[in-house]
Amino acid sequence: MSNQIETVHLGTVLENHSQDMSGKVAAITGTTSGTGYICARELAKKGASVILLNRKSERADKALQKLQEEVPGASFEAVECDLQSFESVRAAAEFVRKIYQTIDVLVNNAGVMALADKATGDGFDVQMQTNVISHFLLTKELFPLLKNSSEARIVNHTSMARLGGPLGAQYFEKKGGNLGGDGTEAENFAFQGPRWERYHQTKLANCAFTYGLKQKLEAAKIENVMPLLAHPGLAATQLQITTAVHGGMEKDSGLMSRAQSAEDGAAGIIRASMDAEAKSGNFYGPTAGWKGFPDLLTPEDYLYSEETIKTNWEGCENAVGAFEIA
Repeated sequence: MSNQIETVHLGTVLENHSQDMSGKVAAITGTTSGTGYICARELAKKGASVILLNRKSERADKALQKLQEEVPGASFEAVECDLQSFESVRAAAEFVRKIYQTIDVLVNNAGVMALADKATGDGFDVQMQTNVISHFLLTKELFPLLKNSSEARIVNHTSMARLGGPLGAQYFEKKGGNLGGDGTEAENFAFQGPRWERYHQTKLANCAFTYGLKQKLEAAKIENVMPLLAHPGLAATQLQITTAVHGGMEKDSGLMSRAQSAEDGAAGIIRASMDAEAKSGNFYGPTAGWKGFPDLLTPEDYLYSEETIKTNWEGCENAVGAFEIA
């Protein structure tokens, strides 16, 4: 799909907003396709050793092979990590800790969109656990390695779906399968209804995690770890195809005619991962919303309000344990 759309902005980001990554280690979730795959490829081209965190699948195997072909001689380490299982996330983090002393970039990229109202094996909403709580857990488990970096970056991925109502504590509870149902065909076609509300909650929560983490790092006087935020605009990736298959979105929606390429969609997380001028809390994405260059954005006030941050932090800690920052 992305091959049909001209890539406009990625080259400028790589030329003007990146740096040599030789000797650095980057860990990225969701690298089998789309923004995560492109981010892994471009960090490797700049010299980074890249840890690929994906569910075990044929797609993951093929993506690894393709990355090795596209970036000959680069260091890629495939680690099984199923974000719909806290046990799998903890096992992946333990494996990484045994092999690596330091992580310089953690990109919490993976996500699902507008899936049915169902629970994971852990009992949580499939969207909230995949997009938010498991990334909170992964960051918590890998934090000692991030602290070992001279300048670590934690890059979280949000979207235009962050815009909407307040964060609800119930979405962080073991209520998977009991959070509004699947909505009507008309609602899903219009990007409304409970599926899309649950998705909105996750994209707002990713913002709250970023700014809550920033506050806690500042309070602990930890200056060598930077949380950053990015959004892809509307990018033509596997995410839309998967959503359509599961009934959450009409695959031929006219909205997709406004999409930019997956490469340009990945430009925000790539800039956050490599821009030498980046500062803690920076938010990158298209200023026009749906598409465009990943500029430095001003986050909406409620993304980092006290109540939003509290709801996210307490919800995640209740699910996976305390995140000790010291």
